[in-house]
Amino acid sequence: MNLLNPQTLAPWFISLIEGIGLSHFWTLVLWNLIGSISLVLFAIISILFIVWLERKFAARVQDRIGPNRVGPYGLAQTIADAIKLLTKEDITPATAERVSYNLAPVLAVFSVFMVAAVVPFAKGVIGADLNVGVLYITAISSIGIMAALMAGWSSDNKFALLGGFRVVAQLLSYEVPMVMAMVSVVLLAGSMSLQKIVAAQAGGRWFFWVMPGVFLLYIIAALAENERTPFDLLEADSEIVAGYHIEYGGIKFAWFFLTFFLNTLFLASFTTTFFLGGWRGPFAEQVPILGFVYYFIKTTLVIFFMMWVRATWPRLRIDQMMAFAWKVLVPTSLVLLIITAIVLKLGLPAIWVDALLLVLNVTVVLVVLGFLGRAMRLDIDRPKRRIAA
Repeated sequence: MNLLNPQTLAPWFISLIEGIGLSHFWTLVLWNLIGSISLVLFAIISILFIVWLERKFAARVQDRIGPNRVGPYGLAQTIADAIKLLTKEDITPATAERVSYNLAPVLAVFSVFMVAAVVPFAKGVIGADLNVGVLYITAISSIGIMAALMAGWSSDNKFALLGGFRVVAQLLSYEVPMVMAMVSVVLLAGSMSLQKIVAAQAGGRWFFWVMPGVFLLYIIAALAENERTPFDLLEADSEIVAGYHIEYGGIKFAWFFLTFFLNTLFLASFTTTFFLGGWRGPFAEQVPILGFVYYFIKTTLVIFFMMWVRATWPRLRIDQMMAFAWKVLVPTSLVLLIITAIVLKLGLPAIWVDALLLVLNVTVVLVVLGFLGRAMRLDIDRPKRRIAA
């Protein structure tokens, strides 16, 4: 028996534990508990490193130093910040609605960890291989939106309330093109199971190469869903002083902070799963540990892209952000979804389907960029025309 193969590890573990007298039910409970704790520890340890990495990356891009005092190369700075947040006094506003106020950060973290259950890290390494995995992701993600809205409303602060209103406006708006992009992937893969979506990208047939337009839509919507620049209007300090979590401090603020970086990690993971072949790579089938390596490399590259955008792009105005969602992303995602459905319905050979989807995706993106360029030129010239008049 190959104990390095995750698919054989669970039966081996179960037979071992049952051999020492534990019942089958409690053996399964112990196995699932070990898996859940391992996933949580992996996420938390990854976040400690991602926070440090984002600080150092942004510092280099913006010609700063970044953390460099606490520990070698500042590696312990994130741990020091975590200890500070854990030991700070927990203050609840006197006029806050206490149940919703205290429940909001818990729900925010809970929703992200629940989504992590369907991430395929390698061949056979997945918390739950649901046949409706994409639908599960969409449903659980709504809990995070509700948590932010609860935080804004229950704080009894006008700036927090404005941030809560923006949660509904921004996240629900950008969820529409994001879900349509995911549906396009589901149509091409023929399944909502994330394992089968990865399996459909065998042989280097990454959906990134087949549907670059859908990938572009998804990554933009993912940035907005994660409240990252240039879509960080929910926490805009220049307008609403940190937004929906302004009244939170200490451990409760740390939970929102953790949620932000957990979203970064798992949205990058889903980008890898949907468009970059997931854990697939040379010899990943024969040597499962290579699946982990390929998954981490691809996910890290996506995270670096998100960091680059955050460190270099300016923040949009709220009207620009909403107009971009409903006037650009939603119509474009609908067109790409219809194109995908029509091409698949033609019954062409797989290579012709991929080639036709690639050409049509590139064409749609170029047309949309042309319209955007024209609209931006008209917007720039408009004040000049008013002055001339």
